[in-house]
Amino acid sequence: MILNAKELVQLLLTKEGITQKELVVMLSEKTGKNNAPSGLSRKLNRGTITYNEVVLIADILGYDIRVDKRL
Repeated sequence: MILNAKELVQLLLTKEGITQKELVVMLSEKTGKNNAPSGLSRKLNRGTITYNEVVLIADILGYDIRVDKRL
């Protein structure tokens, strides 16, 4: 299954029962930056979210991102 960043973040949020708004609060606490829910939504919708941001989101939600070589 191939997911884009938006689909991956939405999947993780659904699995954890967390809203984007709750995630933004967690991101703000972790980074010390004041993030707006609309900022995350725009990044996801425009496809401008960075790899590092996706890794941070996964980490906050208790997930690791791996890359495995196909056999």
